[in-house]
Amino acid sequence: MTLGYDSCSVAEDGAESDQQQRPLILERVEKETEGNCKSFLTRRLKKCCSCTSEKAKSKILGFAPILKWLPQYQLRDWLLGDVMSGVIVGILLVPQSIAYSLLASQDPIYGLYTSFFSSIIYTLLGTSRHISVGIFGVLCLLVGQVVDRELALAGYLTESSGLSGNLSSVRVNESMGMDCDRSCYAITVGATVTFTAGVYQVIMGIFQIGFVSVYLSDSLLSGFATGASLTILTSQIKYLLGLKIPRPQGWFTLFKTWYSLFINLGNTNICDLVTSLVCLLILVPTKELNDRFKAKLKAPIPFELFVVIIATLASHFGHFHTDYGSSIAGDIPTGFLPPKMPMWSLIPNVAVDAFSIAIVGFAITVSLSEMFAKKHGYTVDANQEMYAIGFCNILPSFFRCFTTSAALTKTLVKESTGCQTQVSGLVTALVLLLVLLVIAPLFYSLQKCVLAVIIVVNLRGALRKFTDIPRMWRANRVDAAIWLITMATSALINTELGLLVGVLVSAFCVLGRTQQAQVLELGRTSTREHYEDLSSYHGLRTHPGVAVFRYSAPIYYANQSLFKKSLYKSVGLDPVEAKTQRIKFNKKNKQKGKKEAQNQKEDQAEAAETVTLMLNNKPQSLRSLVIDCSSVLFLDTAGVNALKEVRKDYGEVGIKVVLAQCRASVLDDLERGGYYDEKGPDGGANKIIFFTIADAVNYVQSLSAANGDHNSKHTITCL
Repeated sequence: MTLGYDSCSVAEDGAESDQQQRPLILERVEKETEGNCKSFLTRRLKKCCSCTSEKAKSKILGFAPILKWLPQYQLRDWLLGDVMSGVIVGILLVPQSIAYSLLASQDPIYGLYTSFFSSIIYTLLGTSRHISVGIFGVLCLLVGQVVDRELALAGYLTESSGLSGNLSSVRVNESMGMDCDRSCYAITVGATVTFTAGVYQVIMGIFQIGFVSVYLSDSLLSGFATGASLTILTSQIKYLLGLKIPRPQGWFTLFKTWYSLFINLGNTNICDLVTSLVCLLILVPTKELNDRFKAKLKAPIPFELFVVIIATLASHFGHFHTDYGSSIAGDIPTGFLPPKMPMWSLIPNVAVDAFSIAIVGFAITVSLSEMFAKKHGYTVDANQEMYAIGFCNILPSFFRCFTTSAALTKTLVKESTGCQTQVSGLVTALVLLLVLLVIAPLFYSLQKCVLAVIIVVNLRGALRKFTDIPRMWRANRVDAAIWLITMATSALINTELGLLVGVLVSAFCVLGRTQQAQVLELGRTSTREHYEDLSSYHGLRTHPGVAVFRYSAPIYYANQSLFKKSLYKSVGLDPVEAKTQRIKFNKKNKQKGKKEAQNQKEDQAEAAETVTLMLNNKPQSLRSLVIDCSSVLFLDTAGVNALKEVRKDYGEVGIKVVLAQCRASVLDDLERGGYYDEKGPDGGANKIIFFTIADAVNYVQSLSAANGDHNSKHTITCL
């Protein structure tokens, strides 16, 4: 039972009506306690370990959602849209899969493998109907940084082969027991990173911690993606210029890369530079046309594919590689390679990198899934998405693939071209399969600078975020600051560090908001029992002798002292200082002799005047404080102790403190913290709970009336 104070029989002016005030009794729901913890655990274990046919069916359908929606597939209404979107996304993925292999420091064929396998696996396990899972620039960059680092540690030259590369190849052969050159070792590292990241994601799905995505805000992810885009842009300049310089490692890679570019500018390959400029002049305006007329076009025109085909033909018949030394994609084999286990000895080296990659991949996938689910009126399961993206990394890693996630650009294309279900993903996989089995070798003469142009052109969306900075600053300065700090750290210092810094800054911003919360004095509206901030609204009334305050934050160890300071400032009376002055006054009286007895009345008047000045220079008779706890989400031990100290300190100067509108969880915190101590000065009166501010105000007014303090002007000053 919970005993509350019911003021429904009290008139608006505070006088009692014919009916007497009566207690309001609510029955609390019994919760599990330590006494019956054993039975609680027994029931939970029995529920988790029991197996029924319905439960098994639900688990199977939940793990493979395609078994749930495929039997309900509306062939006549959905097939055309799914086939159309699948074909278009597949056509767009061919050049992009080859291009983004450069970011991951892999051969072009592995980008095609990655897009093929991820499309199939997500179709089987994913819960979103619209997102396109495959290569994503930021993840490719993160994987490429790890691959280049491990190549450097193994002794391989990152851009050209030579004596040291041959020697390191022999050393790796001995340790791996196989013939493995630079390309083989690079994809081995990439597959190992991918496998480790997938294991992280599946483990997080098993422990149902998909909620971690909520801690990565939109401003954080946007800032991280924009910062990584600057790094990606910088990393592709060397391909645009035809320079062969290694990718720098460690921190401040942006500055190191630009330094290397400037000192090697004289070695620019004119053929690559001219090709890059021509491709940029073609792709930038055509992509803008696609964006401008996307509402009128049934599908975006695949200008990237046209550029790749034309550039490949020009390079082949113009002999750009042999006559001008232009870098080309090289041999792209057909078919599939046999599965291969990850290199287990590498996992300790890449474990930390894989964790950040796993978090970024999952967060981006869930964010896009939820965004399109809300748009089209269905729901997605964050934990199942964790499983889906985890297996999109684990299983393809055995076939020499690298890390995948949802990609915004391809998802937008997929949705805008009539996609209804993930059947479109199967169609995309068929398009890629055709390329892998037949068409791939035709890209032998494709210049790497053309692939770099495709990557740079696709960064336009992320780089446009810089133009939104003024708007973000006007909308929310905290989110804008998080975006700027995350972006700057990711771009200028280190990509992975940018994500960590962004999370920490976001956490400190949330913590700082609880530190900045202030106690506000409330007033009552003239027409109803509703209380709001006196400083925000006109026409609010206060009660004589009773002050009402609200604190809009949890009270816990980090802000409990700030809460008390803010409350004392708002009340205008620090009870600790008032009590100290009273002690000094009494001590002074004891030291006085008979000669000073005549001046006692003057000293009392002086002390009263001092306390009155503490009331913000507003002489008033304050007898009670009501603290509105409706916005207090939780209390810890320090918070409960702070409330007990406030009640005790104000009680010693003659002011009663009561709490109103406490949540049930806050009431439990108060009960466990010993706030309702029947052995206290008020005895069982402390057990009274006030469900509204009006109840609390009427209760303390009735106490003052019963004590005959209607017009007392010295409740505070007579200490």
